Amino acid sequence: MNNSSTYGDFKQMAAGDYTEKQFETDIEYSLCTNGGYTRGNPEQFNRSLALDTKTLLSFIKETQPKEWKKYVGIYGSDSEKAFLERFTRETARTGIIRVLRQGINDRGCRFRVVFWKPETAINEESTERYAKNILHCTRQLHYSPANENSLDIVLFVNGIPVVSIELKNQFTGQNVKNAIGQYRFDRNSRDPVFEFKKRIIVHFAVDLCNVYMTTRLNGAKTKFIPFNQGSNGAGEVGGAGNPITYGKYQTSYLWEKVLTKDCLLEILHKYLHIKTETTTDSNGKTETKETLIFPRYHQLDVVTKLLSDIKENGAGKNYLIQHSAGSGKSNSIAWLAHRLSGLHDSSDEKIFKSTIVVTDRRVLDSQLQDTIYQFDHVEGVVVKIDKNSKQLRDAINSGAGIIITTLQKFPVIFKEIKSGNRNFAVIVDEAHSSQTGEAAKKLKTALADTEEILEEYAKAELEEEEKRPDEEDRLVAEIAAQGRHKNLSFFAFTATPKDKTLQMFGVRQPDGKYRAFHIYSMRQAIEEGFILDVLKNYMTYSMYYRIIKNIPNDPELDTAAGIKAIRRYESLHPHNIAQKTIIMVEHFRNQTKNQIGGRAKAMVVTPSRLHAVRYCFEFKRYIKEKGYRDLDVLVAFSGDITDEGMTWTEEKINRTESGEQIKEKQLPKEFHENFNILIVAEKYQTGFDEPYLHTMFVDKKLSGVKAVQTLSRINRTAEGKESTFVLDFVNSAEDIREAFQQYYEATILAEETNPNVLYDLKYTLDDFRIYRESEISSFAEIFFADREEKEMGKLSATLQPAMDRFAAKSIEERETFRTTLSRFIRIYGFITQVCRMSDKDLHKFSAYAKFLSTVLPKGEKVTVDLDDKILLQYYRLEKSFGGSIVMEKHDDYSIDPIKGEAGVKKEKKDTLTKLLDRINEKFGTDFTEMDKVLLQIENDIRAEESLVNFAQNNDERVFRPVFEKVFKDIAIQRYEQNDEFFIRMFNDSSFMQYTMDLMRSDIYRKIKTAQV
Repeated sequence: MNNSSTYGDFKQMAAGDYTEKQFETDIEYSLCTNGGYTRGNPEQFNRSLALDTKTLLSFIKETQPKEWKKYVGIYGSDSEKAFLERFTRETARTGIIRVLRQGINDRGCRFRVVFWKPETAINEESTERYAKNILHCTRQLHYSPANENSLDIVLFVNGIPVVSIELKNQFTGQNVKNAIGQYRFDRNSRDPVFEFKKRIIVHFAVDLCNVYMTTRLNGAKTKFIPFNQGSNGAGEVGGAGNPITYGKYQTSYLWEKVLTKDCLLEILHKYLHIKTETTTDSNGKTETKETLIFPRYHQLDVVTKLLSDIKENGAGKNYLIQHSAGSGKSNSIAWLAHRLSGLHDSSDEKIFKSTIVVTDRRVLDSQLQDTIYQFDHVEGVVVKIDKNSKQLRDAINSGAGIIITTLQKFPVIFKEIKSGNRNFAVIVDEAHSSQTGEAAKKLKTALADTEEILEEYAKAELEEEEKRPDEEDRLVAEIAAQGRHKNLSFFAFTATPKDKTLQMFGVRQPDGKYRAFHIYSMRQAIEEGFILDVLKNYMTYSMYYRIIKNIPNDPELDTAAGIKAIRRYESLHPHNIAQKTIIMVEHFRNQTKNQIGGRAKAMVVTPSRLHAVRYCFEFKRYIKEKGYRDLDVLVAFSGDITDEGMTWTEEKINRTESGEQIKEKQLPKEFHENFNILIVAEKYQTGFDEPYLHTMFVDKKLSGVKAVQTLSRINRTAEGKESTFVLDFVNSAEDIREAFQQYYEATILAEETNPNVLYDLKYTLDDFRIYRESEISSFAEIFFADREEKEMGKLSATLQPAMDRFAAKSIEERETFRTTLSRFIRIYGFITQVCRMSDKDLHKFSAYAKFLSTVLPKGEKVTVDLDDKILLQYYRLEKSFGGSIVMEKHDDYSIDPIKGEAGVKKEKKDTLTKLLDRINEKFGTDFTEMDKVLLQIENDIRAEESLVNFAQNNDERVFRPVFEKVFKDIAIQRYEQNDEFFIRMFNDSSFMQYTMDLMRSDIYRKIKTAQV
């Protein structure tokens, strides 16, 4: 068909024609002139079979004539009917995606219904076959056997409908929401053309500004998601929507890029897959749900741009992908890994021998294997390393296509990898500090093309190359692992890049700043509805208290240790934990537990394992006392913790309803199915994906990345989940806003780290005169010698003089030296990975420094125990903020680079009284008469010896009625002194009960632990 003559009328657009019909015409014109399509004939569409049967049969006969002749020999005059019936049965049985990729078989005849673009141009026959694919753009397709409804545009591949488009035009008073409504309410999902996995694969709702898509029509329940670029374009900083374009539609990328022949067929071939999820309800009934995954625009864009850059520049570059939670990183990684494993250069040579995915996410390995099997239907493409490092070494040396492993596997095998001239792609999932440390360096050593760097080093050394001592061989090998290499490409995915990550993996801009290669921001994810805004419902409580001395003398204490001890006393005080427990339990039970159809869950973030244990027991005690049967608590922490003579582990505490111990690996599943409150200490604050987690209570100082990662545990979407809630006892709203602002849109490193900070730190260390250059040289001769077994005795002998000199220094000098030495080691490990440092002396010193730091005695930490020397006099919790923490949209996203300064605070001392004054000034307030009255009542009750004796010999349940009688008697005695308060208490029984409950547990615990 001659497109130029057929579509000449498209250019004669009527002036002022802003109708939907004109919108269709413009799209059709673009696809048929530049997109690889021809105009389709709607009359050829068989509504019952949902196929353009004429085109499909014509394609089969013309591209596979020998097979068709064989087929006709079997079926005779019924061959066309038999083929269409077989096609329909196969798509019903295995799905349209598998039929597109694998074709159909019938009585020994195999037919391909589409030919894919070959990876290389070597096979001319494959290239010619690809050119024979027939893509049609058909307008106003009447699709239903039952009515005359029509679709605006349907795209066909060889007669098979794969894409539908409903268009709306703001100039006629409608928009994309109307198109979505049309799909939901006017399109019957039982019509053959809409049946899930059988015909049309993706449905687009489009207007002049926005695109939405779905892969499954399900009436009013149909879920559409945005398919937009982002307000500033794909991969750029911004929010939802599309950038303003001049001279074309804002949504033209859909038909000018995504739906063109090459791109659409590539998506059908290498992106589409079925995600299968099996869930089990509380009754043991299992349900399997299938989802057809079509890439979101940013996912398609990032993979396309990465592949294009690699083809242009080859191996050896690092790439940082800053994609927020909700971006679908697992799918992006799977698609990228698959594409990298088959990528060829302009000479048709395979670029990467192996693609290695480094991740700690267990779900990713099975997801990768399942997804890639759907693409190729070949077993063994993905190798999971779940045994030992030998398995990993063998997989790399055998050239396995895709290898999934953890970073920890690399250090023990780095000397055994036979990299030669092979290129490796390394995809790092959630790249943080672990990628800039010792294990990451050894990963680079394992895969680096060592010979190339050795040659480079040799040129710099010139004549000294031959004079180099043997012990330097290993030194140079380690230097070869530093910096970037032509045979290594790193792809780092993270939502919250730090300064080191930006410099190691980021792209250097003309102004010297570093930014990610591709960005999908938290702002865009929130605005597009893929994650929830955890700052939208945020409440903070301020804590006020006064602590007094409980001893006659006034000891002098280390200032820092003393303040820490006072704060710890307050935070672990039974009254503090009891008060916060009441607020958390009652708020969750009365306000948020019934969210998500009653499935909402809460997490309590505590500052230590001891806090977690005490909160857990207090939660359980309070819930039992109140008779609440709808709350169940779990606790999560690592290792064991001793409290009041008892040693606890999470497995020792956590039990099922039947009393069975819950193992650590069982906890996520148990929490999802049977519990609704999880109390944590440095656990499950990152990487924990529980969609029903709705509420978070924070009793821990959070800042920076930690704040974002922790609070993001509740941002996952789920059916029926429309909000989240945070109640924070420690951090201010402004603190949290500042933490999130850095990662809300983009993170950019202001400037690169100056490698000379290493020399600055080295000079500072030299000034202490703790080591000698001769000692460093002696150490290096032994350490870099080419032998398997290190001579530990000789090594330690070279370190002993420095240890002796270190011991002779003052406490302050020792601490400053130790801190500076540690900082040098950390920064050296980072800088040598972002640039080559061919300074042999500095490298020798770094090895010496690492060993010296391990043998130096640890810092003399000053600890103070004040539990029996101070008392909590007043205490009050007060709501200080409630509402939405609003992020700002601005142009400066910069963070500062690493600096070379190091030092420690000088030791200071203060009296206990002065320390208490400082604490009380910061956390005190004008305490009310009620605060003082409660303290008076508590003191009177604790003076009742009979009550104390009774508490010491009975449990709290028996103690309760006795306590309440004593409480009322003492309250009556105090009546004349505080009549206003007591009138209220005696006239309000609920207030009286609340006050008694408030004090009883605190007093009982103090008596039981002899705190009277």
